[in-house]
Amino acid sequence: MLTAQRKQLILNRLASHGQIVAKDLADELGTSEDTIRRDLRELAQQGKLQRVHGGALPASAAVGDLQVREQVSSQEKQALGRFGAGLIQPGQVVILDGGTTALQVAHHLPADLRATVVTHSPNVAVALAAHRHIDILVLGGRLFRHSMVNVGASVIEAASRVRADLFFMGATGVHPKAGLSTGDAEEADVKRALHERAAETVVLASSEKLLSASAFVIAPMKAASLVVVPAGTPAKTVTALRSGGVKVQKAA
Repeated sequence: MLTAQRKQLILNRLASHGQIVAKDLADELGTSEDTIRRDLRELAQQGKLQRVHGGALPASAAVGDLQVREQVSSQEKQALGRFGAGLIQPGQVVILDGGTTALQVAHHLPADLRATVVTHSPNVAVALAAHRHIDILVLGGRLFRHSMVNVGASVIEAASRVRADLFFMGATGVHPKAGLSTGDAEEADVKRALHERAAETVVLASSEKLLSASAFVIAPMKAASLVVVPAGTPAKTVTALRSGGVKVQKAA
């Protein structure tokens, strides 16, 4: 089998099965594990998959910058944002991550809601500014322009002084084995710190993030109290996500 054919087979298998085990594929094709690992390495360099120990997982399609992500699954994100906004109760302290789905949560909050929102996203803070009854606490740090969020030690230090009821965590990869992940190490550090300061963590995940993985792990799936997925998510995907030990609910 030619290299190009083998690589296409790998991508097709990832699409249909959700993972590749290098040894099993090498045995099936009658080639060496080194050959399969080289194929995986080259495909990973092209951003077409995420290598893991022993094989590969689908790469998240949600790793573009904020402007790119605004065009992806926009209707799903509106529904997820509406659902997330409905989880917030008056008087709560809520940590709202950065990203396009978090912005939808901000846009769907009731105008008369009285709550405190903590965020490290300037965009989220601006979106909330019209809500006169919401106290907004912005965690400052170095602006990571790719995602338009503040990152760094100062964000983590400020977060250590917060106790929140809910944290709406953004993740580019949501996988039962690979966990909750994102494409930047500093972002992962900040998300992990914010998760540790909340009684409950909710992940609002559009379809391109499901059963995929990114380079930097935030936490295992079971760290989330709830993963909310689009209404049209296939039953087999929901079952696979639940195998990670987390409650999964579809957005209405």
